[in-house]
Amino acid sequence: MKGIILAGGHGSRLRPLTKVTNKHLLPIYDKPMIYYPLETLCKAGIDEIMIVTGGSSAGDFLRLLGNGREFGLQDISYTYQEGEGGIADALKLGEHFADGDSICVMLGDNIIEDDITPFVERFKKQSGGARILLKEVEDPERFGVPELEGGRYFFEHNNGLQNQSVLLVAESMNAEPRVLLDPNTLSSDGTVALSGRAITDDGKLMAYGTAASGSDWQEWHVRDIDTGKDLPDLVKWVKFSGASWTKDGKGFFYSRYDEPKGTALRDANYFQKLYYHKVGTSQDEDKLIYERPDNKELLFGGTVTDDGRYLVITVSQGTSPKNRLYYKDLTKPDSPVVKLLDDFDAQYAFIDNDGPTFWIQTDNNAPRGRLIAIDLARPDKDNWRILVAETKDKLQASSVVDNVFLMSYLKDARTEVQIHDLHGRFLRNVELPAIGTASGFGGKRKDKETFYAFTSFISPTTIYRLDPRADKSTVFRQPKVDFDASRYETKQVFYNSKDGTRVPMFLTYKKGLKLDGQNPTLLYAYGGFDISLTPSFSVPTIVWLEMGGIYAQPNLRGGGEYGEDWHQAGTKGKKQNVFDDFIAAAEWLIANKYTSTPKLAIRGGSNGGLLVGACVTQRPDLFGATLPHVGVMDMLRFQKFTIGWAWTSDYGSSDNAEDFKYLYAYSPLHNLKPGTKYPPTLIATADHDDRVVPGHSFKFAATMQADQAGPAPVLIRVQTKAGHGAGKPISKIIEETADEWAFVARNLNMTVALQ
Repeated sequence: MKGIILAGGHGSRLRPLTKVTNKHLLPIYDKPMIYYPLETLCKAGIDEIMIVTGGSSAGDFLRLLGNGREFGLQDISYTYQEGEGGIADALKLGEHFADGDSICVMLGDNIIEDDITPFVERFKKQSGGARILLKEVEDPERFGVPELEGGRYFFEHNNGLQNQSVLLVAESMNAEPRVLLDPNTLSSDGTVALSGRAITDDGKLMAYGTAASGSDWQEWHVRDIDTGKDLPDLVKWVKFSGASWTKDGKGFFYSRYDEPKGTALRDANYFQKLYYHKVGTSQDEDKLIYERPDNKELLFGGTVTDDGRYLVITVSQGTSPKNRLYYKDLTKPDSPVVKLLDDFDAQYAFIDNDGPTFWIQTDNNAPRGRLIAIDLARPDKDNWRILVAETKDKLQASSVVDNVFLMSYLKDARTEVQIHDLHGRFLRNVELPAIGTASGFGGKRKDKETFYAFTSFISPTTIYRLDPRADKSTVFRQPKVDFDASRYETKQVFYNSKDGTRVPMFLTYKKGLKLDGQNPTLLYAYGGFDISLTPSFSVPTIVWLEMGGIYAQPNLRGGGEYGEDWHQAGTKGKKQNVFDDFIAAAEWLIANKYTSTPKLAIRGGSNGGLLVGACVTQRPDLFGATLPHVGVMDMLRFQKFTIGWAWTSDYGSSDNAEDFKYLYAYSPLHNLKPGTKYPPTLIATADHDDRVVPGHSFKFAATMQADQAGPAPVLIRVQTKAGHGAGKPISKIIEETADEWAFVARNLNMTVALQ
């Protein structure tokens, strides 16, 4: 039986598996990447291997391979045929050498950029049915939730091969959409992302933001939707801001910083300002709407009400969910900014208005959230009207569509959606497709329809259209995915943390699981900033499940799953609760025979990277491998870089003597100890991460490597032209996932078989 490696591009010898799929073995991290597919073919009983390249890499392959003995491959003959191009050329060449008994492996750096489907189909036909491994698309087709403006439908789509999703527009719901903006054309490597958009009421103009290489900095442009051409407008130095158009479509509000005088990717960001940009003018002519020179930490978000009468200004400080709420009457020239809610005592989210009455979602005196009405003529708390009272579940989001309130609740981290009339009276629940996560439900009061996305751990995100009055959901877009969900199951369990707190955890795994303690398990969590982790579909997670792993996701304190009390229980001096919750989850999985220490890996990103870093320093004996991703590792200096100061609402600050004590007690960098046997650790960061600067990971990696007393590897992976995660192209996600899963598979001693 013949094995054929179809390789595209010179770089293939270094990173062959640029397809993360449910049908492959992963590369071994400490050997040249070409080793792994060769080993796979050998184990399949191959006695002849042919390398077919579409680039200049054949000589490099042979140089790396030698006679095969350095890779443990003996008595294997190698031949090759070299072409001129990429993987498509390799496929065309390979069809002359393959037959129905051949097993083929596709490698290559440019698989993502090229749509190779026609070449794959031709290859299969011409070769008489040769079996191709590592062929399936890494990511399934994906759709975004539509936005309706001016009778047009705007939504994003990704065919699974594109680095960035493409923004489409359709003239009606059933019309064929056309491309409005393809971010993949903005750079050669897919590292420029669409970071935000705002469309005028008449659907004629779109303001859109772009971010390069994963940075938080954005540039905003204006596009004519009829022609698809950009106007000359350019707005720079925007960060942590969207845009909101006036109802006449003549301009939009946005927030920006002054141009940095030092290092843009590292210097602290202070003194954000709210501006108005008039279409057709230069940015230096933009009108300053609001600033606070007395408080450098305030952030401003301006939103024009649907009736066009008010500019609502959400004023936040750092990442605290608490905020202030101001407004400006747009019907009166030069009207002042009115401080409606200025106590910074709770979260206030503007939902909609009925003339001078504002409908607001708040956790004021209601930690799990409620809906209130405030009359601008009588805004004192004594005059607030409760429309929908607090319930036992967390109120996650609210909107008004077709003259009803759509209210999304979290019930043990699963979505439940209720419909209420405008007086707050409960009408009915929205019937969702299954247990999982639903998001969207946006629109305007006058709209007769809304859209939402539904997903779960094993259900790819499907977009539904909802008629709120008829309570009828119909599929708008559904992705095509080569994945059999019937083979897997998800269940929710509850366990007790160190102090007895009951914590929920989702477990997803292949049906027929044996509780023998030998199952490779990935434990992932976040636990901070009022962020809720809910069920969602992820291709890297599916790959992990196909590899035979269990995926465990607990909802730790510090998150938002049970309201503000749950969040506060994992902040500042109580942050240790989060680590205790995570450690308790690991101990529960081991005690209940789902896994064991040698088979248990933990992963988390950003605040979750801090979580992993703290837990591996506190319990290095508990885990088989750790993956801290873009983590906050230096808790004594995080506030000194970019937007780090904003996290003090959750963490506290080492500038405060009392905070210093507990920060120093758990800071991952400062709790590494020489002579400790740490588990295998792969630390990940990126060169353009201006959210959590890479210095955190650099220092943590260097110190852990110096302190490591055991044989386990401590590695750092630095991704180039990438940032904290937002807008990351699929090609880089694939590379990252392949490396991480390979590291885990190797260090948990997993035996991964072709599916």
